[in-house]
Amino acid sequence: MKRYVLLIDFGSTFTKLTAVDLKETNILATAKSTTTVTSNIMEGFHAALALLKEKLPKPISFDEQLVCSSARGGFRMVAIGLTQDLTAEAAKRAALGAGTRILKTYSYRLSDDDIKEMNDLDPDIILLTGGTDGGNINFLTYNAKKLTELTSTIPIVFAGNKFAIPEVQTIFKESHLSVFYTENVMPKINMLHAGPTRNILRQIFMEKIIESKGLQDVYQLTEEPILPTPTAVLHAASLLSKGYEEEKGLGDLVVLDIGGATTDLHSIATGKPTNPSIRVEGLQEPVEKRTVEGDLGMRYSALSLYEATPTELFHYYLDTTTDLSKDLLHTACQKRSQDPWFVPTSPVDRQIDEAMAKIATDLAFSRHVGHLRQEKTPTRFIYYQNGKDLSGIKAVIGTGGVLVHSLVTESILKACQPKASELHSLKPKAPDFYVDRTYILSAMGLLGDHYPKEALQLMKKYLIHL
Repeated sequence: MKRYVLLIDFGSTFTKLTAVDLKETNILATAKSTTTVTSNIMEGFHAALALLKEKLPKPISFDEQLVCSSARGGFRMVAIGLTQDLTAEAAKRAALGAGTRILKTYSYRLSDDDIKEMNDLDPDIILLTGGTDGGNINFLTYNAKKLTELTSTIPIVFAGNKFAIPEVQTIFKESHLSVFYTENVMPKINMLHAGPTRNILRQIFMEKIIESKGLQDVYQLTEEPILPTPTAVLHAASLLSKGYEEEKGLGDLVVLDIGGATTDLHSIATGKPTNPSIRVEGLQEPVEKRTVEGDLGMRYSALSLYEATPTELFHYYLDTTTDLSKDLLHTACQKRSQDPWFVPTSPVDRQIDEAMAKIATDLAFSRHVGHLRQEKTPTRFIYYQNGKDLSGIKAVIGTGGVLVHSLVTESILKACQPKASELHSLKPKAPDFYVDRTYILSAMGLLGDHYPKEALQLMKKYLIHL
């Protein structure tokens, strides 16, 4: 077995390095430097590497280097489906599971304004879905024709009704667009079939997007595929949940990542009803589910968080001795959105940051988990579950700056639990809480694809149980 492995994460803000000794199952050192996306991305890497070498107990030569990246905003996508609550939602879930960042989701027939907006958004890729296999194909052929009006040469992945493929191929054949075809993300009503779509999206990410963004120098660092960073985190969460061979995992869990622009959740659980009498409705839930809340961020999206939050929820999470008006809260959020590097120094600013983090946790979980709906019959109530039941999960693991540096991390994580008023929410009730203070989750996702036992042991060793 190779001994020394360097794990590299080109993040949108920081390039993070983790040096691992596989033989001793130890993290030798970690280091980070600002990601230099505006010049040469390798400049930030070499700066971080110099810092890492200073921290190493002795000079070493790495036997292997593994890489993930979300630099320049990650893998940016537009998703198109027939209906917002079914095929568009299926497309969104498949895309998020592949590590993408969803810029916009469209449903029904595309308009001229939609095409103009797509040109302006300039995504890395467009995912076109719609209809179950054997259903009406008119919607797909119409939208395929509209997409040929794009002025940008954006790659398209078709993952809709398979019976539409011959006609769609004819439409795109004479266009300037590159089109990839894969299996339908929703071949039957409420059935999510995301695997083939995720695989082709990751393939395109590796083969085309890295090169198109000027990251081709990164290929010199590794002989292995470069993963999107969110995919690496999802791999780490899955390994930590399920375990490997005789090394046990933690069971059903959620990873919460609160960032400056988004709050991401990765849940590993079937999410099926705990009570067999409860009936399931809505789109099938994946065991490994990722959601990204673009309006719940601590800095870039601070104003969006303010707008998404009722004033009473702000005051619910603020220290009871802190009396802040709505205008003052707005000003505080505006200051953070205008200065993404803002660091709170006063007690009031720290309390506002902590309240924002609790709000991000609360709302992100509310959107990620399922809920119960009750229907009265002459003799009893019948309960229907839509979404995942995460009420019984074993662990919630926090990562991201505010959770890593806060003095009240556990209090922030506890905002994932249902409030007394949320009678039908399926949020976690009594999980154990952990924090990733050394930012190793993406690194362990990379390592786990090659050395799962060692990656699992390292996570269990370095994640802090609160």
